[in-house]
Amino acid sequence: MAENRASTNEEPHEGGKPASALPPAPSEDPSPTESADEARAESPAEEPGPYPEGTPCWLDAQLSDVEGGKRFYGELFGWTFQEGEGGSVWARLDGRPVAQLGRKADGRMPTVWTVYFATPDIQTLSRRITAAGGQLVVAPYPVAELGRAALVADPEGAVFGLWQARRHPGFGLRHAPGTFVWAELYTRDTTGANTFYGGLFHHALFAPGADPDFGRADVTDVFPAEMPPHILAHFRVTGLDEALGTVRRLGGRVQAPPFEASYGRVAVVTDNQGASFALLER
Repeated sequence: MAENRASTNEEPHEGGKPASALPPAPSEDPSPTESADEARAESPAEEPGPYPEGTPCWLDAQLSDVEGGKRFYGELFGWTFQEGEGGSVWARLDGRPVAQLGRKADGRMPTVWTVYFATPDIQTLSRRITAAGGQLVVAPYPVAELGRAALVADPEGAVFGLWQARRHPGFGLRHAPGTFVWAELYTRDTTGANTFYGGLFHHALFAPGADPDFGRADVTDVFPAEMPPHILAHFRVTGLDEALGTVRRLGGRVQAPPFEASYGRVAVVTDNQGASFALLER
């Protein structure tokens, strides 16, 4: 991983939730809550899968109030939504899937965003994770015809997802404003993180020509020392200060005011239900 303050090609960046069951793959037609007039023009940032192993390929949020989440993220990022199963919805931008919002099955579960990493063999990668000191939180399971998912944790307890694609490769659009652009692991053990993630995802992080969108930093660089290690999803915005104003107006709050990182200008926020994420201006 690359370091968040000064990127290198030698180390990973430093930067969790129960996996949700993804609904059937969305069609390419506008969703029931999305009019044709809302569909946007093609974007050069579109990067359809399949994604190489170790690449962040999908995001989902576990929320108490999915309708409230639609209002918040729809206004903040311009997302439209397509109804899924079990009260979940697909978030779309430019007509392409960019994330999923799911309803928490248990109110005691955390309200969080989870980053999923692509793999062609979820069983083998799960075994490698446990052999390297990580934990299997939710064993690999099929998600209809879309693919297979698992939930795992690194040796410090930072939770992330795995995704072996079939019909659903992952992001239909990323790196564009209003979409996923970066994942940062915030850890207390940067050396251990380098070893763990560098061993798992070496090709995605260090192969010739690799341009990873995953990094790591010490948790105290941004958060209080008592904050648990975690992976933080970053969404790209064109105007960070304006986006922060929108977050506040919609009932969210700013956890960490804007700061400069090697990969852009960042602020950490929570939505109106408490799920943390970052806004990144490049």
